[in-house]
Amino acid sequence: MKLLSIFSVLLFFITTISAQEYPKGVQKLINAYPNFDITYDGTYIILKDGLKFIYDDRIKKFGELLLNKPSISDMFQSEYPKNVNNYIPPRNSDPGRIRNEDLMKAIYGSNSLEVQKNLVTITWCPKLVGSKIKITKINNVHLQLQKISEELDKHPELQKYLQGATSFNWRIIKGTNRLSTHSFGTSIDLNVKFSNYWQWDCKCTNEDVDLKYKNQLPKLIVKIFEKHGFIWGGKWYHYDTMHFEYRPELLI
Repeated sequence: MKLLSIFSVLLFFITTISAQEYPKGVQKLINAYPNFDITYDGTYIILKDGLKFIYDDRIKKFGELLLNKPSISDMFQSEYPKNVNNYIPPRNSDPGRIRNEDLMKAIYGSNSLEVQKNLVTITWCPKLVGSKIKITKINNVHLQLQKISEELDKHPELQKYLQGATSFNWRIIKGTNRLSTHSFGTSIDLNVKFSNYWQWDCKCTNEDVDLKYKNQLPKLIVKIFEKHGFIWGGKWYHYDTMHFEYRPELLI
């Protein structure tokens, strides 16, 4: 028994040292999604069910190629600016807008029916709004959104921005073949009346367009969402200020 205990300690020590050598992006995924027991063999990200994904395909990508065919490492190409006041994204900086769709499908569901099996209904801001929205329970996203709802509900001055919220909707992003993160039940859009979206302003889907940043959303809303693992589309050059999505790996 003593030898077995010594072996277990040594094995743990070796595994720990190995994990410390993982790329930072891999370490962030492991910390952000502990329920999936993510491991890394030097080439592949491996989930607990055995599914494997190449972490870094070592292909330099820009523009639409980066958006359409990112490896998992590409998701960490731009650092998400948390707790930065009066932030205006530099040209083509879209931290969090780059997503590996295969990984998202493996975590949240590969089609609408699979995703819907894990959706729960919560009451969004019961005092100020009281609408029902559907959100995934995987990774306890629903619990994080409930915490956000409870905090925002204490701020009546924010009521107009919180109305008309929408969440789950299995759909393609306009002008692309990419799934919106709303398809996975991990995102919420706030009131479009007080939102700005780059495609609305340029009346186009051209990724190379020159944009003048616009935003009407108060900083307090963003701060509360980020506190609970949601990033904001208002920190993208291709701004989407109504949009929040659960991406804790970018906030660690």
